Amino acid sequence: MNILVIEDDPTLNNNIKEALISEGYNVEGVYDGLLAERLLKKNVYDCLVVDINLPGKSGFDLCSDFREFNKTTPVIMLTAFSDIEDKVKGYACGADDYLTKPFYMRELLLRISSLIKRVDKGANDAINKILSVDSIVIDETQKSVKRNGENIALTPREYQILLKLVKNKGEIISKNDLIKEIWGNIVDANTNTIEVYINFLRNKIDKPFGKNNIKTKVGYGYYFE
Repeated sequence: MNILVIEDDPTLNNNIKEALISEGYNVEGVYDGLLAERLLKKNVYDCLVVDINLPGKSGFDLCSDFREFNKTTPVIMLTAFSDIEDKVKGYACGADDYLTKPFYMRELLLRISSLIKRVDKGANDAINKILSVDSIVIDETQKSVKRNGENIALTPREYQILLKLVKNKGEIISKNDLIKEIWGNIVDANTNTIEVYINFLRNKIDKPFGKNNIKTKVGYGYYFE
């Protein structure tokens, strides 16, 4: 497994690399966004660890541009801030997870392992599977979504949540169940995170097409009607 660590603090960058190497990963470390961008266009990685405040190009811009040509490689963002707006912006740029400094190195390792396992599991499960509901078509092999024949660009987390709701059409899925399904038991995601993603999904899947398929059952969770 190959991991790219993009962090401008040399000490933290080196500490993360050493921790990952001790777990058996192949690791590259870079200190600025522009160099990272060149590496991402040239090499293939299984996970990215990206600081937000980088010289040359910010982590937000780096992640957003990366998602233009790579929708599946997991990205975990690091920041010194814990404001919800920073998290919203990070998720909107295509990040899969978010960790606020200072953090425990063991927690970072667990999150990276969880993200990689979920990508691998999705690749093994999605064999020639096409889901069609209402005017939405989901190709699990390509991890693509269309509505009325129009391609809809979803981040990996948005795609996973939509898939969970569609596969359980009509069934109410609680926020906790969505967190467990998408982030796993080790990640302390909160209900605000789910609400942010549901809002993103509605703005991409429902509203542009005059639909209201993604429903909220107040106090219980969400369902696809």
